[in-house]
Amino acid sequence: MFQQSRRQFFNHSGTGFASVAFSALLAEELRAAAVKRPVIDPLQPLAERLPHFAPQAKQVIFLFQYGGPSTFDLLDYKPELIRLHGQPVPESFKKNPDKVGGVFNHCKDELMAGPWKWAQHGQSGQWVSELLPHTARHIDELCQVRSMYSESSNHAPATYLMNTGAILGGKPSLGSWVTYGLGSVNQNLPGYVLLYKVGGLGGSQNWSNAFLPAAFQGTQFRHEGSPVLNLQPPSELADVQRSTLDFAQVLNRRHAAERPGMLDLDGRIASYELAYRMQSEALDIGELSLETKETQDAYGLHDANGSKVMYGRMCLLSRRLIEKGVRFVQLYNAVDKLGWDGHDSNDDYNRRNAEQTDQPVAALLSDLKQRGLLDTTLVIWAGEFGRTPMMQGNGGRNHNPYGFTIWMAGGGVKAGTVIGSTDDIGLRAADQPQPVKNLHATILTALGLNPDDLFFEHAGRQERLTGVAQSWKKIPGVLG
Repeated sequence: MFQQSRRQFFNHSGTGFASVAFSALLAEELRAAAVKRPVIDPLQPLAERLPHFAPQAKQVIFLFQYGGPSTFDLLDYKPELIRLHGQPVPESFKKNPDKVGGVFNHCKDELMAGPWKWAQHGQSGQWVSELLPHTARHIDELCQVRSMYSESSNHAPATYLMNTGAILGGKPSLGSWVTYGLGSVNQNLPGYVLLYKVGGLGGSQNWSNAFLPAAFQGTQFRHEGSPVLNLQPPSELADVQRSTLDFAQVLNRRHAAERPGMLDLDGRIASYELAYRMQSEALDIGELSLETKETQDAYGLHDANGSKVMYGRMCLLSRRLIEKGVRFVQLYNAVDKLGWDGHDSNDDYNRRNAEQTDQPVAALLSDLKQRGLLDTTLVIWAGEFGRTPMMQGNGGRNHNPYGFTIWMAGGGVKAGTVIGSTDDIGLRAADQPQPVKNLHATILTALGLNPDDLFFEHAGRQERLTGVAQSWKKIPGVLG
């Protein structure tokens, strides 16, 4: 029988392991070499591009619920939390370590259920809080993921993570990646539009293009009056506007040619052209008075609640933008820097934000469906994290990154389904925990984009929304 020393065994084994590793690395390099990043025409950066495979969705509306909604007060029914209301947290829930931040810090050792009544709705029989009566009528159209978790318990890093895939600013946003990969249908409007009164903490880095070409940065539209100011030229300049722009662009291209590789210059040239073309469409798109009174009332545009009116205008404008072919629209709900952030008086924050958003969101789903747009539009409802089931301060809840609910509708998702769960008190994701990168991968997949094949070479490495190649997993059961 052949005998070998310990040293010989490891020498042979090491060679074998190295060969396997080299083969895997070579295969990955060959695969990456076969995938080409999108070819971007500097003068037409939003030209429509083919997806990697047949998409289930073509456009996106992201309803960002800034501040961290308490989803077990809204959609994630927890009868055990209701039963234990006012009691200390059972020791069994205190044993798991908190990797992100002490979730019990600054909280009382007292469980707190909301005062809301719950009822089952739709054929799926899903429980919904009385806070969301309009959303409840659409429960069979939603795919809920109840086991999301974040990597930060602070607003700005968690908002960055949900928007860009990283807890530090300086990365391209989801909307930027999508428009980089697919372009947009309508060349007379931006491919990525933002609607907000107050954006999330961290500001513009939540919708930045970062190192992607400048054309893919989010563009804010106003939700009242003209969506974009100063589009209409003075009457005395209208006749010479095109010739003036042509002359300026000759100088701009000459300047850019002397500075190859400066993508911001290409983006600036393209932005001038886009601003010129927008005059034909952007001025009309904000004319919500053209909608029927029935539609306006459905969105709450004549409600006594001014916050609902504001959010209703945003939701209606988002439908009009989708109808015009804009690829990605994102709405922020906040009317101040707080949003759903109820550290005190959690009941008041829940009631105020639900009253603001529930009716307009439901109207948006109905409107998209009636117009045949929901099948190809992926609607996402998500905040940056959830809230603690323990009381904080005067009836408030602290930030909780360990377990929260998001939902998606339209765009190929399996309607009326629930994926994953939190534990019995809503503290942590228990069944099928899902990191944010898995949500991003699922969104890209719905749009016909392979997350690993959507990359941009920056500083000597391939950057992706979902991070390192093959580090993500599509959330099972979301897409049909």
